[in-house]
Amino acid sequence: MGAAESYRPDARVCRVGSVCWSDLEALLDGYQLQLFQVSPGEPIPGSYWGEPEAGLVGHRVWVRQDTPLHSLLHETCHAICMTPDRRRELDTDAGGDDAEENAVCFLQILLADRIPGFGRIRMLADMDLWGYSFRLGCARLWFEQDADDARQWLHQRALLDARGAPVAALRQSV
Repeated sequence: MGAAESYRPDARVCRVGSVCWSDLEALLDGYQLQLFQVSPGEPIPGSYWGEPEAGLVGHRVWVRQDTPLHSLLHETCHAICMTPDRRRELDTDAGGDDAEENAVCFLQILLADRIPGFGRIRMLADMDLWGYSFRLGCARLWFEQDADDARQWLHQRALLDARGAPVAALRQSV
């Protein structure tokens, strides 16, 4: 069974259409990424999990109004966290290893606070609703108690500042 076949959307998660589009554009623009909206019912280019999940192609993140915000941020953070060579070749499958995936999840939680009307608490709840899997059983416990490796990964690649806040920059080095 493929990724799209195993996905079961949860109607309770927060969607792109529930927040201000210009706030989303501004967030991605700060990372030199472009946000594109697909019309209702149209296929989403670069969607790994299938609709309504966000798609990723190069520096472009594709969504519809019904795309979950956690998906938009997850794919955005993949683009932020990957090397420039991988980003240039990117089409649908972000790849990366487990350490990078953890960093992506950590960063998406931090960036949720930059979307008015969404925020970290809602992100953590939506991650659990979608089915993200963490050793401690839920996203909040992982983020608060078990994510030091993800935080360190992001620091080592200059994606967090000394205070632990996200830096508006794409990863530049290996």
